[in-house]
Amino acid sequence: MTDRSTIEARLQELYAARVRGDKLAVCACFCDDAVLHFAGASGNNPIAVGASGAVEFRQLLSLMVKSFTLSEFTTLATLIDGARAAVHWRARIHSRITGSSVLTEFMDMFEVREGRIASYTEFFAPR
Repeated sequence: MTDRSTIEARLQELYAARVRGDKLAVCACFCDDAVLHFAGASGNNPIAVGASGAVEFRQLLSLMVKSFTLSEFTTLATLIDGARAAVHWRARIHSRITGSSVLTEFMDMFEVREGRIASYTEFFAPR
């Protein structure tokens, strides 16, 4: 079982790497068999993507880091219960594809195993 301070440190490491756009550091936070899900909306378009295992999630995370930059990152709340955690956060997302920038709210759900993220579900909604 991973202790609370290890989970907090891993999550801080993940978010710092995302803000920096450091895809290698982001990927290093995850177990090789991690499962990821992202769900939300952009304009009137719903978005739902997922990945399972190192190859799939590394491709997905690489695409995210290449496509979007984050600024104005703020953690609003963090809850940790055993090996599970939830983080409510906000950031300005800039699309390198469209050039648009929008303040977005996020709710992330995690399961941590042996100090690394095994399951990550992210819900998001532009403000």
